[in-house]
Amino acid sequence: MKTIKDEVKSLKLHCTRSMVLKMLTVPLTLVIASGLTACTKASPTAASDDLMDGISKSAAASKTPDEVFKASYSDFSIELFRELVSGKENTLVSPLSVLMALSMTANGAAGDTLDEMEKLLGHGIPLSDLNAYLHSYSDGLPDDKKSRLRIANSIWFRDDEGRLTVEKGFLQTNADYYKAAAYKSKFDDATLEDINSWVGKNTDGMLDSILDSIHPDAVMYLINAIVFDAEWEKVYSKEHLKGGSFKSASGTTEDVEFMNSEEGLYLEDSMSTGFIKPYSKGLYSFAAILPNDGTSLDEYVGAMTGTGFLDLIQGAESTLVTAALPKFSYSYKISMNDSLKRLGMPTAFSSENADFSRLGKSSRGNLFIGDVLHKTFISVDELGTKAGAVTKVEIREESYIETKVVILDRPFIYAIIDNSTGLPIFIGTVNSVK
Repeated sequence: MKTIKDEVKSLKLHCTRSMVLKMLTVPLTLVIASGLTACTKASPTAASDDLMDGISKSAAASKTPDEVFKASYSDFSIELFRELVSGKENTLVSPLSVLMALSMTANGAAGDTLDEMEKLLGHGIPLSDLNAYLHSYSDGLPDDKKSRLRIANSIWFRDDEGRLTVEKGFLQTNADYYKAAAYKSKFDDATLEDINSWVGKNTDGMLDSILDSIHPDAVMYLINAIVFDAEWEKVYSKEHLKGGSFKSASGTTEDVEFMNSEEGLYLEDSMSTGFIKPYSKGLYSFAAILPNDGTSLDEYVGAMTGTGFLDLIQGAESTLVTAALPKFSYSYKISMNDSLKRLGMPTAFSSENADFSRLGKSSRGNLFIGDVLHKTFISVDELGTKAGAVTKVEIREESYIETKVVILDRPFIYAIIDNSTGLPIFIGTVNSVK
């Protein structure tokens, strides 16, 4: 089966519009923070010690992403997306970020806690294999000057003798498969500065912090940062910008500036149409999905499946598409606790029953997830797209026949996809452009 990357490479269209004049930069930035907390006060002291002096990265087993992994990843992505989309608000989720953050955390889980996390995150893939798949997949994601994607991971834990003992195997596994650095720190103001500086450095300054303060019960943070920065393959110039109207999910009409173009990959299923707009060199793409008239965005999302999403993307038709994409910008924030419980991992949130014994132990009581907070931001305009996400996991003790037309002038779904697999790195909804 041809990949989207193959379709983009082979695409040859006789477009009537003039060629655009300059490239469009699209930086997409993602941060994941996993926090483990305990029930004592922080004692202020100084900076952070690098613990990787004693933890050397070993050669990790790799599993080349295959149809099993793609099906699992897509199922997780769409199930999480479907669970979080509700009402008339815009949504933006980074499945890759959430999956990596929770998989790193799962490396410290055991018993029923691990079983539930494996079932949700891997959909039948054991955690050891999921680690190997994610190691290979993240290492293999294209990284080019004009389509740049980089991933960094770090683990920070409190320097407090007798409070938390961290298992070396936990650090070793996350070093091997996720290249995670590890730091021991006093969790004072200096630590706060260290963590936020690390985030700024590893997001090219697009996100300058993830913590306003360190929770007095916090004993560990796991942080994942992803930087995505790509140029459009076919860019917009001034003549491609035109004003228009967007009918929001609430029924109001909003003034918007549309970015108009002719694209070469058309999407269609029984409930929607859409298009794919590639980034430079055809390594990544922006996929837009517009539910049919008479089908609400919520109805469409409610019917989505991982298999259906992949079939839609991989079944893209090579034909001329007259496309209009509105400028939009919004932020999104949600606590994922209830969603993750409903999706099948409630034990990890139980102060009595959670088992994170492979992570370590605390003298104060049992470790459990207290909060999984996901924050995202995206801005799309003629100059580019910027997107970022933060997820905090807190653990506590106790040939064309016709021209297709897709005008995104009402609520729609979009995704930033890896063209080699068709898998979403970001996926979101636009219910309003204001």
